[in-house]
Amino acid sequence: MAWKFNNEKAIYLQIMDKIKTDILGGTVPMGAKFNTVREMAIIAGVNPNTMQKALSDLEQEGFLITNRTNGRFVTEDTNLLSTYKAQIADSLVEQFTNSMKEIGYTNEEIITLAHKLLAQSS
Repeated sequence: MAWKFNNEKAIYLQIMDKIKTDILGGTVPMGAKFNTVREMAIIAGVNPNTMQKALSDLEQEGFLITNRTNGRFVTEDTNLLSTYKAQIADSLVEQFTNSMKEIGYTNEEIITLAHKLLAQSS
């Protein structure tokens, strides 16, 4: 089934975000052999050139490593992944708290609400 994309940003950037999320979330394990460009293009339902751009950029960022004879592999660089994961978390928390403040919540109310929601999801 093809991935769902929106018109808010370029498709190759959305592909990169999805693959990064899959790597950071453990859906695609560190060190795993990555599918070929054509396989990924079919899975995502995009043009192979679009997928190639996304995978090349992921390589430049260090998320994927190319072994010329064996294909692409997911990085095993835990420092890179930890740093990127922390950056995403910071951004998400900032977005959340800013949105909550815009609708009138105080810091204390945001913390209380977050604790409540976390307790419910456990």
